[in-house]
Amino acid sequence: MAQDFKYYAFISYNSKDTVWGKRVQRKLEHYRMPATLCNERGWKRTPIRPVFFAPTDIQPGGLTDELQERLKASRNLVVICSPNSAQSDWVGKEIEFFHSLGRTSNIHFFIVDGKPHSGDPSTECFNPVIDKLGLPEILGANIHERNYRWPWLNKERAYVQLVSKLLGVEFDAIWQRHKRLLFRKALAWFFGIAAVIAALVAVWIGNQPFDTTVRLNEASVHNDQLPPMHDAVVTISLDNESKSDTILTIDQTGQFTNIPHRYLEKDVQMSFACPDFLPLDTTLLLNRDVTLNIHRDPKVYGQVSFGLWNPETETFITGTKLEVAGQVVTTDKEGHVSLFVPLEKQRKTYQVKAPFPLYNDMLTMPCGESDVLEKL
Repeated sequence: MAQDFKYYAFISYNSKDTVWGKRVQRKLEHYRMPATLCNERGWKRTPIRPVFFAPTDIQPGGLTDELQERLKASRNLVVICSPNSAQSDWVGKEIEFFHSLGRTSNIHFFIVDGKPHSGDPSTECFNPVIDKLGLPEILGANIHERNYRWPWLNKERAYVQLVSKLLGVEFDAIWQRHKRLLFRKALAWFFGIAAVIAALVAVWIGNQPFDTTVRLNEASVHNDQLPPMHDAVVTISLDNESKSDTILTIDQTGQFTNIPHRYLEKDVQMSFACPDFLPLDTTLLLNRDVTLNIHRDPKVYGQVSFGLWNPETETFITGTKLEVAGQVVTTDKEGHVSLFVPLEKQRKTYQVKAPFPLYNDMLTMPCGESDVLEKL
Protein backbone atom coordinates (compact mmCIF):
# COMPACT_ATOMS: atom_id res chain seq x y z
CA MET A 1 0.00 0.00 0.00
CA ALA A 2 1.41 3.34 -1.01
CA GLN A 3 2.35 5.58 1.90
CA ASP A 4 0.54 8.87 2.30
CA PHE A 5 2.77 11.87 2.96
CA LYS A 6 1.81 15.14 4.55
CA TYR A 7 4.34 17.07 2.45
CA TYR A 8 5.22 16.58 -1.17
CA ALA A 9 8.76 17.82 -0.51
CA PHE A 10 11.03 19.08 2.25
CA ILE A 11 13.47 21.85 1.31
CA SER A 12 16.92 21.58 2.87
CA TYR A 13 19.02 24.73 2.74
CA ASN A 14 21.61 26.84 4.50
CA SER A 15 20.42 30.10 6.07
CA LYS A 16 22.61 32.06 3.63
CA ASP A 17 20.47 30.64 0.82
CA THR A 18 17.10 31.48 2.42
CA VAL A 19 16.01 33.58 -0.55
CA TRP A 20 16.60 30.69 -2.91
CA GLY A 21 14.82 28.28 -0.59
CA LYS A 22 11.70 30.45 -0.49
CA ARG A 23 11.85 30.97 -4.24
CA VAL A 24 11.98 27.22 -4.94
CA GLN A 25 9.12 26.58 -2.50
CA ARG A 26 6.97 29.20 -4.25
CA LYS A 27 7.83 27.87 -7.72
CA LEU A 28 7.00 24.28 -6.81
CA GLU A 29 3.75 24.99 -4.99
CA HIS A 30 2.42 27.22 -7.75
CA TYR A 31 3.56 25.23 -10.77
CA ARG A 32 0.51 24.42 -12.94
CA MET A 33 0.69 21.17 -14.84
CA PRO A 34 -0.93 20.62 -18.27
CA ALA A 35 -4.58 19.64 -17.98
CA THR A 36 -4.04 16.49 -20.09
CA LEU A 37 -1.40 15.12 -17.71
CA CYS A 38 -3.54 16.02 -14.71
CA ASN A 39 -6.47 14.10 -16.21
CA GLU A 40 -4.27 11.09 -17.03
CA ARG A 41 -2.70 10.87 -13.57
CA GLY A 42 -5.47 12.22 -11.40
CA TRP A 43 -3.46 15.25 -10.29
CA LYS A 44 -4.61 18.66 -9.25
CA ARG A 45 -3.39 21.48 -11.51
CA THR A 46 -0.83 22.34 -8.82
CA PRO A 47 0.18 18.85 -7.63
CA ILE A 48 3.44 19.74 -5.82
CA ARG A 49 2.03 21.02 -2.57
CA PRO A 50 2.46 21.48 0.24
CA VAL A 51 6.23 21.95 0.36
CA PHE A 52 7.81 22.24 3.80
CA PHE A 53 10.26 25.06 4.26
CA ALA A 54 11.69 25.49 7.77
CA PRO A 55 11.73 29.18 8.75
CA THR A 56 15.29 28.96 10.13
CA ASP A 57 18.35 26.77 9.77
CA ILE A 58 18.88 23.82 12.10
CA GLN A 59 20.21 24.91 15.49
CA PRO A 60 23.24 23.25 17.14
CA GLY A 61 22.52 19.91 18.71
CA GLY A 62 21.40 17.93 15.68
CA LEU A 63 18.03 17.32 14.14
CA THR A 64 15.14 18.05 16.45
CA ASP A 65 12.35 15.56 16.83
CA GLU A 66 10.07 18.02 15.02
CA LEU A 67 12.34 18.20 11.96
CA GLN A 68 12.74 14.42 11.93
CA GLU A 69 8.95 14.11 11.88
CA ARG A 70 8.74 16.64 9.05
CA LEU A 71 11.30 14.69 7.04
CA LYS A 72 9.44 11.42 7.66
CA ALA A 73 6.21 13.11 6.49
CA SER A 74 7.83 14.33 3.23
CA ARG A 75 7.74 12.33 -0.01
CA ASN A 76 10.83 14.07 -1.42
CA LEU A 77 13.86 15.99 -0.21
CA VAL A 78 14.97 19.01 -2.26
CA VAL A 79 18.47 20.23 -1.40
CA ILE A 80 19.43 23.81 -2.29
CA CYS A 81 23.02 23.29 -3.39
CA SER A 82 25.73 25.93 -3.04
CA PRO A 83 29.11 26.31 -1.33
CA ASN A 84 27.09 27.44 1.70
CA SER A 85 25.04 24.24 1.95
CA ALA A 86 28.08 22.12 0.98
CA GLN A 87 29.82 23.32 4.17
CA SER A 88 26.70 23.01 6.36
CA ASP A 89 26.70 20.11 8.83
CA TRP A 90 22.97 20.52 9.26
CA VAL A 91 22.16 20.15 5.58
CA GLY A 92 24.31 17.01 5.68
CA LYS A 93 22.34 15.69 8.64
CA GLU A 94 19.02 16.21 6.81
CA ILE A 95 20.33 14.37 3.74
CA GLU A 96 21.69 11.56 5.95
CA PHE A 97 18.44 11.18 7.90
CA PHE A 98 16.28 11.16 4.76
CA HIS A 99 18.63 8.55 3.25
CA SER A 100 18.15 6.41 6.37
CA LEU A 101 14.41 6.38 5.65
CA GLY A 102 15.11 4.36 2.48
CA ARG A 103 14.11 7.16 0.08
CA THR A 104 17.45 7.81 -1.58
CA SER A 105 15.85 7.97 -5.03
CA ASN A 106 13.63 10.80 -3.77
CA ILE A 107 16.54 13.10 -2.96
CA HIS A 108 16.80 15.90 -5.54
CA PHE A 109 19.39 18.62 -5.91
CA PHE A 110 18.86 22.19 -7.09
CA ILE A 111 22.14 24.01 -7.76
CA VAL A 112 22.04 27.79 -7.24
CA ASP A 113 25.78 28.48 -6.89
CA GLY A 114 29.14 26.77 -7.19
CA LYS A 115 30.28 23.83 -9.30
CA PRO A 116 29.50 20.11 -8.90
CA HIS A 117 32.50 17.92 -7.99
CA SER A 118 34.94 20.84 -8.25
CA GLY A 119 37.14 19.54 -5.43
CA ASP A 120 37.57 23.12 -4.19
CA PRO A 121 35.71 23.87 -0.91
CA SER A 122 35.18 27.49 -2.01
CA THR A 123 33.26 26.41 -5.13
CA GLU A 124 32.00 22.87 -4.38
CA CYS A 125 28.18 22.84 -4.27
CA PHE A 126 27.55 19.24 -3.12
CA ASN A 127 27.66 18.41 0.60
CA PRO A 128 30.38 15.78 1.37
CA VAL A 129 27.79 13.52 3.02
CA ILE A 130 26.72 12.59 -0.54
CA ASP A 131 30.03 10.81 -1.15
CA LYS A 132 30.06 9.46 2.39
CA LEU A 133 26.70 7.75 1.86
CA GLY A 134 27.71 6.51 -1.58
CA LEU A 135 24.72 8.14 -3.26
CA PRO A 136 24.44 7.58 -7.03
CA GLU A 137 26.16 9.95 -9.47
CA ILE A 138 24.25 13.21 -9.22
CA LEU A 139 24.01 16.13 -11.59
CA GLY A 140 21.01 18.05 -10.25
CA ALA A 141 19.09 20.90 -11.82
CA ASN A 142 21.53 23.78 -12.31
CA ILE A 143 20.31 27.35 -12.84
CA HIS A 144 23.71 28.25 -14.36
CA GLU A 145 23.69 25.57 -17.02
CA ARG A 146 23.98 27.47 -20.30
CA ASN A 147 21.40 25.97 -22.62
CA TYR A 148 20.06 29.37 -23.70
CA ARG A 149 21.55 32.81 -24.13
CA TRP A 150 19.15 34.34 -21.60
CA PRO A 151 19.94 33.57 -17.91
CA TRP A 152 16.29 33.84 -16.90
CA LEU A 153 15.37 31.08 -19.36
CA ASN A 154 18.12 28.81 -17.98
CA LYS A 155 16.70 29.33 -14.48
CA GLU A 156 13.21 28.42 -15.68
CA ARG A 157 14.62 25.29 -17.33
CA ALA A 158 16.20 24.25 -14.02
CA TYR A 159 12.87 24.70 -12.21
CA VAL A 160 11.11 22.51 -14.80
CA GLN A 161 13.87 19.89 -14.50
CA LEU A 162 13.20 19.73 -10.76
CA VAL A 163 9.44 19.55 -11.31
CA SER A 164 9.79 16.71 -13.83
CA LYS A 165 11.99 14.71 -11.40
CA LEU A 166 9.61 15.25 -8.50
CA LEU A 167 6.61 14.12 -10.56
CA GLY A 168 8.41 11.42 -12.52
CA VAL A 169 7.45 12.73 -15.96
CA GLU A 170 9.41 13.31 -19.15
CA PHE A 171 11.19 16.68 -19.06
CA ASP A 172 10.20 17.56 -22.64
CA ALA A 173 6.57 16.71 -21.90
CA ILE A 174 6.28 19.87 -19.83
CA TRP A 175 9.29 21.97 -20.87
CA GLN A 176 8.12 22.75 -24.41
CA ARG A 177 4.73 23.87 -23.09
CA HIS A 178 6.38 25.84 -20.27
CA LYS A 179 8.69 27.56 -22.73
CA ARG A 180 5.77 28.59 -24.96
CA LEU A 181 3.96 30.01 -21.92
CA LEU A 182 7.09 31.89 -20.92
CA PHE A 183 7.41 33.50 -24.33
CA ARG A 184 3.72 34.38 -24.33
CA LYS A 185 4.15 36.00 -20.93
CA ALA A 186 7.28 37.78 -22.11
CA LEU A 187 5.42 39.09 -25.16
CA ALA A 188 2.48 40.14 -23.00
CA TRP A 189 4.87 41.93 -20.65
CA PHE A 190 6.67 43.52 -23.57
CA PHE A 191 3.51 44.81 -25.20
CA GLY A 192 2.07 45.80 -21.84
CA ILE A 193 5.19 47.76 -20.93
CA ALA A 194 5.33 49.23 -24.44
CA ALA A 195 1.71 50.33 -24.10
CA VAL A 196 2.39 51.89 -20.70
CA ILE A 197 5.49 53.65 -22.02
CA ALA A 198 3.58 54.85 -25.06
CA ALA A 199 0.79 56.13 -22.81
CA LEU A 200 3.28 57.87 -20.53
CA VAL A 201 5.08 59.39 -23.51
CA ALA A 202 1.75 60.52 -24.95
CA VAL A 203 0.81 62.09 -21.61
CA TRP A 204 4.25 63.68 -21.35
CA ILE A 205 4.06 65.04 -24.88
CA GLY A 206 0.47 66.07 -24.34
CA ASN A 207 1.44 68.11 -21.30
CA GLN A 208 4.38 69.86 -22.87
CA PRO A 209 4.12 73.64 -23.34
CA PHE A 210 3.31 74.61 -26.89
CA ASP A 211 3.97 77.57 -29.20
CA THR A 212 1.36 79.59 -31.04
CA THR A 213 1.83 81.46 -34.30
CA VAL A 214 -0.47 84.43 -34.92
CA ARG A 215 -1.09 85.56 -38.49
CA LEU A 216 -2.86 88.77 -39.46
CA ASN A 217 -5.34 88.98 -42.30
CA GLU A 218 -6.62 92.35 -43.52
CA ALA A 219 -10.31 91.61 -43.90
CA SER A 220 -11.32 95.14 -44.87
CA VAL A 221 -11.19 96.47 -48.45
CA HIS A 222 -7.56 96.56 -49.45
CA ASN A 223 -6.31 99.95 -50.63
CA ASP A 224 -2.74 100.20 -51.95
CA GLN A 225 -2.86 104.00 -51.68
CA LEU A 226 -2.88 103.84 -47.88
CA PRO A 227 0.12 103.12 -45.66
CA PRO A 228 0.64 99.37 -45.01
CA MET A 229 0.03 97.89 -41.60
CA HIS A 230 2.96 98.35 -39.21
CA ASP A 231 3.87 97.91 -35.55
CA ALA A 232 0.85 95.85 -34.54
CA VAL A 233 0.82 94.66 -30.93
CA VAL A 234 -0.94 91.33 -30.30
CA THR A 235 -1.60 90.24 -26.72
CA ILE A 236 -2.79 86.88 -25.35
CA SER A 237 -4.34 87.03 -21.88
CA LEU A 238 -3.99 83.87 -19.82
CA ASP A 239 -5.19 83.29 -16.27
CA ASN A 240 -2.21 84.73 -14.47
CA GLU A 241 -0.23 86.49 -17.18
CA SER A 242 -0.33 88.21 -20.52
CA LYS A 243 2.01 87.64 -23.43
CA SER A 244 2.56 90.28 -26.11
CA ASP A 245 4.41 90.39 -29.41
CA THR A 246 4.93 93.15 -31.98
CA ILE A 247 4.28 92.33 -35.63
CA LEU A 248 6.08 94.79 -37.86
CA THR A 249 4.35 94.06 -41.18
CA ILE A 250 1.30 92.17 -42.43
CA ASP A 251 3.57 89.47 -43.88
CA GLN A 252 5.17 88.67 -40.55
CA THR A 253 3.76 86.53 -37.74
CA GLY A 254 3.60 86.82 -33.99
CA GLN A 255 5.19 84.06 -31.92
CA PHE A 256 4.07 83.06 -28.44
CA THR A 257 6.21 80.37 -26.82
CA ASN A 258 5.90 78.07 -23.80
CA ILE A 259 2.16 78.37 -23.36
CA PRO A 260 0.95 75.83 -20.77
CA HIS A 261 -0.68 72.87 -22.49
CA ARG A 262 -3.93 73.30 -20.55
CA TYR A 263 -4.73 76.31 -22.77
CA LEU A 264 -4.55 74.32 -26.03
CA GLU A 265 -7.96 74.36 -27.75
CA LYS A 266 -9.38 76.45 -24.91
CA ASP A 267 -11.00 79.87 -25.15
CA VAL A 268 -8.58 82.70 -24.38
CA GLN A 269 -8.70 86.49 -24.67
CA MET A 270 -6.67 88.02 -27.52
CA SER A 271 -6.30 91.68 -28.41
CA PHE A 272 -4.84 93.62 -31.35
CA ALA A 273 -3.76 97.26 -31.50
CA CYS A 274 -2.20 99.00 -34.50
CA PRO A 275 -2.02 102.54 -35.98
CA ASP A 276 -4.70 103.16 -38.65
CA PHE A 277 -6.56 99.94 -37.74
CA LEU A 278 -9.54 99.27 -35.55
CA PRO A 279 -8.61 97.78 -32.18
CA LEU A 280 -9.66 94.18 -31.63
CA ASP A 281 -10.46 92.44 -28.35
CA THR A 282 -11.90 88.98 -28.83
CA THR A 283 -12.24 85.49 -27.35
CA LEU A 284 -11.05 82.65 -29.53
CA LEU A 285 -10.08 78.97 -29.45
CA LEU A 286 -6.32 78.84 -28.96
CA ASN A 287 -4.44 76.54 -31.34
CA ARG A 288 -0.89 76.32 -32.59
CA ASP A 289 -1.88 78.50 -35.54
CA VAL A 290 -4.22 81.46 -35.09
CA THR A 291 -5.42 83.94 -37.73
CA LEU A 292 -6.78 87.33 -36.72
CA ASN A 293 -8.96 89.21 -39.16
CA ILE A 294 -8.19 92.91 -38.84
CA HIS A 295 -9.94 95.97 -40.30
CA ARG A 296 -8.72 99.44 -41.11
CA ASP A 297 -10.21 102.31 -39.19
CA PRO A 298 -12.10 104.11 -42.01
CA LYS A 299 -12.11 107.38 -40.09
CA VAL A 300 -8.33 107.87 -40.15
CA TYR A 301 -8.13 108.68 -43.87
CA GLY A 302 -11.84 108.94 -44.60
CA GLN A 303 -13.06 111.59 -42.17
CA VAL A 304 -12.17 114.85 -43.93
CA SER A 305 -12.63 118.13 -42.02
CA PHE A 306 -11.06 121.56 -42.62
CA GLY A 307 -11.79 125.26 -42.82
CA LEU A 308 -11.58 127.64 -45.84
CA TRP A 309 -9.87 130.91 -44.90
CA ASN A 310 -9.67 134.31 -46.60
CA PRO A 311 -6.47 135.99 -45.39
CA GLU A 312 -7.46 139.35 -46.87
CA THR A 313 -10.60 139.67 -44.76
CA GLU A 314 -9.31 137.35 -42.08
CA THR A 315 -12.60 135.45 -42.11
CA PHE A 316 -13.74 131.98 -43.02
CA ILE A 317 -15.37 131.71 -46.43
CA THR A 318 -18.94 130.37 -46.28
CA GLY A 319 -21.27 128.96 -48.90
CA THR A 320 -18.51 128.03 -51.34
CA LYS A 321 -18.66 124.81 -53.36
CA LEU A 322 -15.53 122.65 -53.28
CA GLU A 323 -14.63 119.29 -54.80
CA VAL A 324 -12.80 116.79 -52.58
CA ALA A 325 -12.05 113.15 -53.65
CA GLY A 326 -14.70 113.42 -56.35
CA GLN A 327 -17.34 114.73 -53.91
CA VAL A 328 -18.86 118.20 -54.17
CA VAL A 329 -19.35 119.90 -50.82
CA THR A 330 -20.21 123.40 -49.66
CA THR A 331 -18.58 125.22 -46.76
CA ASP A 332 -21.04 125.74 -43.94
CA LYS A 333 -21.97 129.03 -42.30
CA GLU A 334 -18.80 128.87 -40.29
CA GLY A 335 -16.67 128.26 -43.39
CA HIS A 336 -15.91 124.59 -42.57
CA VAL A 337 -16.19 121.39 -44.59
CA SER A 338 -16.90 117.92 -43.23
CA LEU A 339 -17.27 114.80 -45.40
CA PHE A 340 -16.53 111.09 -45.39
CA VAL A 341 -14.57 109.31 -48.16
CA PRO A 342 -15.30 105.57 -48.66
CA LEU A 343 -12.40 103.26 -47.79
CA GLU A 344 -11.72 102.16 -51.36
CA LYS A 345 -11.27 105.83 -52.46
CA GLN A 346 -9.23 106.99 -49.50
CA ARG A 347 -5.79 108.52 -49.97
CA LYS A 348 -3.06 109.94 -47.77
CA THR A 349 -3.63 113.35 -49.44
CA TYR A 350 -6.59 114.89 -51.21
CA GLN A 351 -6.60 117.68 -53.80
CA VAL A 352 -9.21 120.34 -53.10
CA LYS A 353 -10.72 122.12 -56.10
CA ALA A 354 -12.21 125.59 -55.48
CA PRO A 355 -13.69 128.37 -57.72
CA PHE A 356 -10.61 130.46 -56.92
CA PRO A 357 -6.92 129.71 -56.53
CA LEU A 358 -5.75 128.28 -53.17
CA TYR A 359 -2.44 128.89 -51.51
CA ASN A 360 -2.10 125.11 -51.08
CA ASP A 361 -4.76 122.86 -52.57
CA MET A 362 -3.41 119.57 -51.09
CA LEU A 363 -4.92 118.30 -47.84
CA THR A 364 -2.77 115.82 -45.89
CA MET A 365 -4.57 113.20 -43.85
CA PRO A 366 -5.48 112.77 -41.13
CA CYS A 367 -6.97 116.21 -40.67
CA GLY A 368 -9.45 118.03 -38.44
CA GLU A 369 -11.22 121.31 -37.82
CA SER A 370 -7.97 123.02 -36.97
CA ASP A 371 -6.68 122.39 -40.51
CA VAL A 372 -7.23 125.39 -42.83
CA LEU A 373 -6.83 126.00 -46.57
CA GLU A 374 -6.20 129.62 -47.59
CA LYS A 375 -7.49 131.55 -50.57
CA LEU A 376 -4.65 132.88 -52.69
